[in-house]
This record gives sequence, structure tokens and C-alpha cells, in this order.
Amino acid sequence: MAETLSAAQARRVALGAQGFTRRRPTATVSPRHVHGVMEHLGVLQIDSVNVFARSHYLPLFSRLGSYDPALLDRVFLSRTTHYVEYLAHEATFVPIEDWALWRFRMDAFRSRWENDSNSWLRQNARTIAWVKDELRERGPLRPAQLRADAPRERGAWWDWDDVKQALEHLWRIGDVAISGRRGFERHYALEEQVIPAEVRERVVPREDAIRELVRRAARSTGVATEHDLADYYRIRDRKAVRVAIDDLVDAGEIQPVQVRGWERGGRPAPSWMHRDAVVPRRVDAAAILTPFDPVVWFRERALRVFDCDYRIEIYVPAHKRQFGYYSLPVLVGDRIVARVDLKADRASSTLQVQAAWWEPQSHIDDAELIARELALAASWQGLENVSVSGWGDAADAVAQALQSAHAGVQRHVHARESSA
Repeated sequence: MAETLSAAQARRVALGAQGFTRRRPTATVSPRHVHGVMEHLGVLQIDSVNVFARSHYLPLFSRLGSYDPALLDRVFLSRTTHYVEYLAHEATFVPIEDWALWRFRMDAFRSRWENDSNSWLRQNARTIAWVKDELRERGPLRPAQLRADAPRERGAWWDWDDVKQALEHLWRIGDVAISGRRGFERHYALEEQVIPAEVRERVVPREDAIRELVRRAARSTGVATEHDLADYYRIRDRKAVRVAIDDLVDAGEIQPVQVRGWERGGRPAPSWMHRDAVVPRRVDAAAILTPFDPVVWFRERALRVFDCDYRIEIYVPAHKRQFGYYSLPVLVGDRIVARVDLKADRASSTLQVQAAWWEPQSHIDDAELIARELALAASWQGLENVSVSGWGDAADAVAQALQSAHAGVQRHVHARESSA
């Protein structure tokens, strides 16, 4: 008979699997701590939005507290990195030894495009060949470097988008890998210039790759539905996911569970728990989360597990936004209690809390822990001041908590009417 978990137990299992039951380091954060976080996450999603801090810097901050962002650059972006970029969810950092695990996805892109005579890849074979030749001869290059040397005939047969399109297509099919970044601009290289031979030459059959990814998703989620497991690595072949789940149950790596309150179509949603998952008695974490943190990146799961109906409003017209341009969920204990819209104003060295809203499961004393995390976030980003707008039903409580509890920033904290 399947084990039964309460909704609260399932939340704690999920947060424990994501590393939120570990205490933050008291010493300087080191590469060892970063690798430890990646053991829990499996992938680190990359995003370009830089209103507060780029998204991929935040999951480490959420779990480790204040750390030197240059550490992430050294660990993930150096030429000798343990990690490489691929579409493992969206664009993400993944362990470089997993490159062959994604060959089934690369092959799917290749097959789709090579068998479609109207695909960009087929229509631009000359461009693709030239880009590969340039990378072979010159090594890792930025798109701008390729564009500067692009051949021209009678004006230009080459367009700026041709460079980007060629590189992106080659990256998706695995002929090209990303060797690092300068700022946020990628450096592209041929696969063999980045991926070690023993990794490139590994052969992982598609069925085995999907089973391994479902196993890892189960470990990273702790307890999950089929939809959760499929979404973690964006596996669209649901039949293959179901086969993988059955295989993992038979192997004793996951076990069926029933979570009270987890329903689909009015019936209990079939769910599974990883054999190494534990049910923590409590979770003492407090953290500001990025919208692309695995805890909340699958909106259906965020609603089911945390009762948080979350969406990003960066693409919503300003007059239609409910919570703010870049509102970030705030975790306290095992609850998502609020969302805060943050902006780093470098010119005035101020962390602007442009909006603060309570979630239904919040408690009035959560404001103190939110204030602590905001003060820590400001310090982490090298900002001297914190300002709190008047927009949102949590704004006053958060501003008061900052003023009361953080004497070091008290003179910089003020409530102001929002112009939003």
C-alpha cells in the first residue's frame, strides 16, 4: 500500500530535496559549497534579466547566503569548468560529464531539421559550414567576432542574425558547445574543443537517458507527480516518462505515495517519493527565490505544493501587473509567504523593494525574516540602502521590520508611495 503524506510533510520533503534543510555556511562560501548545491538542483537555469541580480546567481544565494558572485563565474564560466550549458530545462548549466546524457535531445533537433527541407538548417547549409570552419581554425569565438570576419559578396549575403542562428542551431544539435561567457555574451566552440573525448564518446541510449533523468528529477523533487518529473528536464515524451517511472519503482529507487490534497480531476494525483528522500520535522529556512528556482519554476507544482499561484509579470503591460515587474517569491519555513518586487538601483546604491505582497499562508511575524533576507540581499549586492515602496499589502510590515530589526540600515529604510 502506498505511503500517505500530509501536504505539509510533502512540502518539507520537497524543500529538503532542494537543500533547504541544510544550514547556510558560516565560513566563506567555496566551490565545494557550490557543487553541493548543484548536487541538489541538478541544473542551474540561466536568464538574462538583471533588474536585481541575474537569475542564475540567486539559487546559490537562496541556499548559501551571501557569497562572492565572482565565485559562480569561476566555477561555471571558466574554460576549465565542471559545467557546460545546454537545454536541460531551458538554457541551463549542467555537469559537463552529462553531455552524452543529452545526446537524445540533440539528435531529436538534428533529425527534425535535417529531414525538413524548409528548415533553417537545411536552407543555410553554406552558412553552417562556414561557421564550423571558422571555429575549427580559430577556436572559441564570440558571435561578434564571427560577424566581423563574415564573407561578403556584392554587398552582403550575410546578416547578423545568420551568425546567431547558425551558432544556436549548431549548439542545439551538439556540434557546438559554449566554452564560457564574457559578461553575458557566450563564447562558442566546436564540441571537441570543449567536451572531453571520453565524455563525447559515451553512448547513452535514449531510453536509458530518460530513465536516468527521471531518476534525477525524483531525487531533486523528493516527492512528485508524473507531470513534475517530466517537467524537471522538460521531457515531452510522456510514455517514455511512464516507462521510466515503472522501471524505477521496480528497481526500488522510487515508491508510490499519496499526498493528501494533491488531486487531479477530483482524484488523488499519483505521486512518487525518492528512496533517499526524508520527511524533515521542520524547515527553518528563509530565502528569496528567483522565478527560475526549481522550487517554483513549474507553476502547476508551485500551486499544488505551496498554494502559490505564481507567474512572472515582466511580459505583462505595466498597467496590468498585479504584483510587480520582477516579483520574487519569499520562503519562510516550509511556506511561501510573500512576493517582493526588487530592483537594484546602482546609482543610489539602493535595493528598492518596489512592491511587497502577502501570500494567503503568511503569518504576521514573517515580516521580520523577510526584512532580514532583504538586508542580506542588499549587502550581497553591495548596496548600502534599502527603500520600501507603499505598493502591496505587506509593504508597511516589511518596512517597519527593517527599521526595527536592522539598525545598520535603519536610517536608509523608508516607506514611500509607489509611482507604479
